Amino acid sequence: MKRRLLILAALLGSVSFSAFAEDGFVPLFDGKTMTGWTNPYEWGNIEVVNGEIHLTGEKKFFVVTDKSYTDFIFEGDILLPEGKANSGFMFRAHVEPNKVFGYQAEVDGDANRKWSGGLYDEGRRKWFISPIKGDKASEDAFRARAGDAFKRNDWNTYRITCKGNKLKIEINGVTTTDVEDGMDASGPIAIQHHGEKGATYKFRNLRIKELK
Repeated sequence: MKRRLLILAALLGSVSFSAFAEDGFVPLFDGKTMTGWTNPYEWGNIEVVNGEIHLTGEKKFFVVTDKSYTDFIFEGDILLPEGKANSGFMFRAHVEPNKVFGYQAEVDGDANRKWSGGLYDEGRRKWFISPIKGDKASEDAFRARAGDAFKRNDWNTYRITCKGNKLKIEINGVTTTDVEDGMDASGPIAIQHHGEKGATYKFRNLRIKELK
């Protein structure tokens, strides 16, 4: 009996710690409206459907948060459309009329390349670190880290942690990128439609916890 009580106490302690660890997150999307978000492009369609953000369009565009974030843990779910598709979660981004650039957690629809969870520098250095495009050792090491964490035809949960110059990307609990880079210290979060005509990119459960 004593052993059972000890096991139960350990389990309860684990649950309470997990709940405490997840405390402090706030939603970035209320499930009903796009309050707190802006489309800086002259094109792109946005709909809220059953608690999801649906993006459609004929050219690439991003939808960005009105608020900028410095150190944080961000989480969000994405479902890619069938066929040719590519997307990403921008963070510490830069926003101009009809342009968003900077750090992007890659969402790769190419089942052969498998670079989901990589760190892409949109509009600047491109594949500069995780992986380094054209560097076979770097590409192989990235695929070994990421494995089959990304599920091509299902919802995938991304978790992005930024603390100073430390940047970490996880997919469904698997760490795919863990690097240091000091290019950007702050900026908004953004979600992407890659521009495939007739394709719908879906997002849900967007939330963030700011770190002190």
